Amino acid sequence: MNEYDALRDYLKQQTRPELMLSFDQIEEIIGASLPRAAQRASWWDSLRSPQERMPQREACLDAGYVATRMPDGKGVRFRKLKRP
Repeated sequence: MNEYDALRDYLKQQTRPELMLSFDQIEEIIGASLPRAAQRASWWDSLRSPQERMPQREACLDAGYVATRMPDGKGVRFRKLKRP
């Protein structure tokens, strides 16, 4: 079990194709503070360095979402993956 399982479970319950969460909302969901690295877009980017295992990325992908940090740097956009 990793600390982002709660985020994965939250996202799995969502039915919208896209949603946005602030960093505060994500911290509330996981019950912990995000690391400073979460402010960087690359920390969330599911498509960058896929060989590098990152628990927050895996949680999003396991839930069927791709995460992208918002341009304002205050949150994350989650987009549902299109399944064939």
